[in-house]
Amino acid sequence: MVDIRNLIIIGDRVLIKPLADEGKTKSGLYLPPGVKEKEVVQSGYIMKIGPGYPVPQSQDDFDESWKRKNEENVRYIPLQVKEGDLAIFLQKGAVEIVYREEKYFIVPQHLILMVEREEF
Repeated sequence: MVDIRNLIIIGDRVLIKPLADEGKTKSGLYLPPGVKEKEVVQSGYIMKIGPGYPVPQSQDDFDESWKRKNEENVRYIPLQVKEGDLAIFLQKGAVEIVYREEKYFIVPQHLILMVEREEF
């Protein structure tokens, strides 16, 4: 298993590990390489998520000139998805990457159609 703890996902994006594809149809026919990648909808497990959508600072934050404007205090609207969710997403806007010989997709949250979550 690849260690992805040091990866930082930016904004509203999520890192998805695609489900393993055996390359065979339900009827038993073997598909040539590349056919699965041309599908419109993909699925995989969410490995890491970004902080969310940045929220502009309100005018109240700047009303007093003596206050320090700290760029570290950016506020975010958190994402709806969580790490470990099984995501069904549109591949059209996803970016495929290979990190340490493992295939992943970086997907904006708005391309995720639905998730399956195991509630504990």
